[in-house]
Amino acid sequence: MEKGKKQSTLPSERPRRKAEPASPEPRRPHVSTKKTKLISEDFVADVRQRVKDGKALRRQIPPWGRVHVDRPLPFLVVYRRPPGREDAGMERLVIGEASYILASGDRRSRAGLSSVVEAIVGTLSEAFGAFLIIELWSAAEQAAPSEGPVWQPGFRIFRRKQDKIASTVDVLAKALAEVKIKGELAAVDVDPATRIHPPGLPPLVAHDRAEALGCQILGIEVKPVFRDLASGESFPFVHQVLHKGVSRALQRTVYDFTRNRTSHRPAHYQALGRNAVVKAVWEVDRKLAEVSDSFDFLLQVTPTNTDEAWKEFRRKRFEKVPEFSSRPLKIDPALAKRDLFRIPVERIEDPTLAQLFRDQQISLDRKLSLLSDRGTPQFLYGSLQLYGGVEQSLLDLANEILERVPSRSRDESPRGAADAKTFAARAAEEIDHYRSLYSGVRGGVEVRKDYVGLLVSRGKLLIGAGTKVPTSRVEALIAHEVGTHIVTYVNGRAQPFRQLSVGLPGYDELQEGIAVLSEYLVGGFSRPRLRLLAARVLAVHYMVDGANFVEVFRALDRTHDFAQRTAYNVTTRVFRGGGLTKDLVYLRGLVGVLAYLQGGGALEPLLVGKLGPDHVPIIEELQWRKVLVPPPLRPRYLDDPQAVKRLDRVRRGISVLDLVKKQGKT
Repeated sequence: MEKGKKQSTLPSERPRRKAEPASPEPRRPHVSTKKTKLISEDFVADVRQRVKDGKALRRQIPPWGRVHVDRPLPFLVVYRRPPGREDAGMERLVIGEASYILASGDRRSRAGLSSVVEAIVGTLSEAFGAFLIIELWSAAEQAAPSEGPVWQPGFRIFRRKQDKIASTVDVLAKALAEVKIKGELAAVDVDPATRIHPPGLPPLVAHDRAEALGCQILGIEVKPVFRDLASGESFPFVHQVLHKGVSRALQRTVYDFTRNRTSHRPAHYQALGRNAVVKAVWEVDRKLAEVSDSFDFLLQVTPTNTDEAWKEFRRKRFEKVPEFSSRPLKIDPALAKRDLFRIPVERIEDPTLAQLFRDQQISLDRKLSLLSDRGTPQFLYGSLQLYGGVEQSLLDLANEILERVPSRSRDESPRGAADAKTFAARAAEEIDHYRSLYSGVRGGVEVRKDYVGLLVSRGKLLIGAGTKVPTSRVEALIAHEVGTHIVTYVNGRAQPFRQLSVGLPGYDELQEGIAVLSEYLVGGFSRPRLRLLAARVLAVHYMVDGANFVEVFRALDRTHDFAQRTAYNVTTRVFRGGGLTKDLVYLRGLVGVLAYLQGGGALEPLLVGKLGPDHVPIIEELQWRKVLVPPPLRPRYLDDPQAVKRLDRVRRGISVLDLVKKQGKT
């Protein structure tokens, strides 16, 4: 902190679980012959007092706009709608920030707006020792401020020649230059100038007054690539990418300014994002969860007669494709889709949360399409959209595993296997342990005749009645099913957003990667288990290439030397519903988790809930912003010294094949 700067006397930054009320979208000024309502002195006084008291502020600004101050912070992002011309979409580049103002540039509103800005700046500059205003506006011509492809983003930064924030300007320029649309990086110009405001509008705060208030001002002219200049037609996906990139650049800029010029010390640039969540977010989260809870995808595509079909398949000497039965659908996918796309995701202001919920909406749509296509050739194509196919590197790894790991092993002795009842008792004991630590654990165990194997569904462990688990694998599967799947479900339920217990798009891959890793951490990851994961990848590959059920079964049985019942189980899983590629995520997820940990990633953020690999940075951002709460549970195995040693070994760098090499006591 520089000399002479005061420490803030305002309340410190703190998490707020209570939602701010959602304000409607700012409306365009109503054209009328009546006198337009202006910003009053009482309005300005209310703004000043709430900011001084450290309270959240969210008010409509007459005749159009909004002032939003999430909490005391030494910056403000501003957009003024230019009078006399359309400027659709620009306001949404601003509204995701923790402190922002949207306002009309109308002549009669200018004095009142300046009073509001000065009330905020004066109060917070005194508290933090300095303040930064960043004003955004659109370029008058779409080709400005840069030439090049029409979709190439472009920015021109305006700063005063004699300002004292050169490092902050450099951070802004570099961050904006990272914005990329359709493969084109942004063109960025920095223009030292005396005019730091939009053309045709006066300064928000006069230069002398800004200096007296300890306020620095930056201007950003934005090339409006999110709309067509001639027709005014908008490009929503371009806008989403631009919004996220601009928001990230603004936070990095404010972080540099805050750390170097003020008394505030945020731990990370993402900590400068919004803490409070508006009502629209809770509404969207609730409605998405309602759609997701209306069906259980895996149960709906899993056969109910697996054992009976096996007996018939064996009786026919493995020559005839088995006939499987499935559960009747409890929903009409078309009606569920109608409800799904009525959910107003577009009302979410925060670009990070908007991306999260938009991705979830698309993922649920694909699952509902799969249920509609169950039992048809179209099912496979939907599965490829949801889970992907087998990439060459994963196929090579699967083949290498089956070549190098022997098919006969003593790792899983057939003697002393636990039956379904015995394993259920052990699982219930483990769940009770977690329940003793956190009362929010409500899951249980259920042994079912209509299911084969193990499955966690909404916090409950389902066990097929015919399941037998080798004694050496019991603790590994407890770590997998309870220590990972149930623990992350409970942690997700503890978060303010239900999507973290429902499961974000792509969560299966990360979940199964962590779960398989946990088997290794407790010392129960065996060579037969690794071969099984490789077999699932190959089975998916064969199926996608056009092999039928019998051909995939024969390849596993005869070429790769799997037991006939094992080959049947793998093949059955892969052909669920008409062709489900999900089973490749176990090996792919394990590879991804190893790479993540070896790259310096922490395991704990992955256990907050059910998230996909692409959402790890988003979850970390929401943690910095204190939108998410600390998870109440951590896997029991992480308290085991031997597991910690194995985790350290992983971080130092080992391959998937190294996981099944004997390491003595470690």
